Amino acid sequence: MLASVTTVMARGTYQEPSAFIDNAFNGSPPKVQALWITKKIRPAVEAILGHKFKGMRIRYWAQGQRSAWILEEIGKEKPITTGIIVNQGKIEQLRVLVFREERGSEVRYPFFHQQFDGATLAKDNRLDRHIDGISGATLSVRALTKLSRLALFLHQHAHFQRAGTADVTP
Repeated sequence: MLASVTTVMARGTYQEPSAFIDNAFNGSPPKVQALWITKKIRPAVEAILGHKFKGMRIRYWAQGQRSAWILEEIGKEKPITTGIIVNQGKIEQLRVLVFREERGSEVRYPFFHQQFDGATLAKDNRLDRHIDGISGATLSVRALTKLSRLALFLHQHAHFQRAGTADVTP
């Protein structure tokens, strides 16, 4: 019975996505924008995720060199909603907002997501550092690692789009 109580407690909303965006911009979030997933960037998005991406655009919030993303990826069976702030091409903050899986919720704790602080993309769209796994949470760790890579990649393209400069694929 204790195991089932722990499983139920692991699932849940840890922070509403709207509250994450408000906090990211000190209560004054900029207007939401959309990054279109064009034929040019779709292959890289799908390579990062390791599967087809069905959407046409991804919403984000940006101010200067800083952007905030609410992204989802399947852990084992259900989506994990994650908030990621990118500042000047580096992850400033990663938070699990909604966790729906039965296992792997350890990724919601600061000891895990702080590993992403300051991470950047290497030339092959991989993170510039190793992220330590968590026993029993392998698929959740993998999902958050993919989302961090995706947020960094999208930030680069959104920045170029907003700046009106040529889209450069890293």
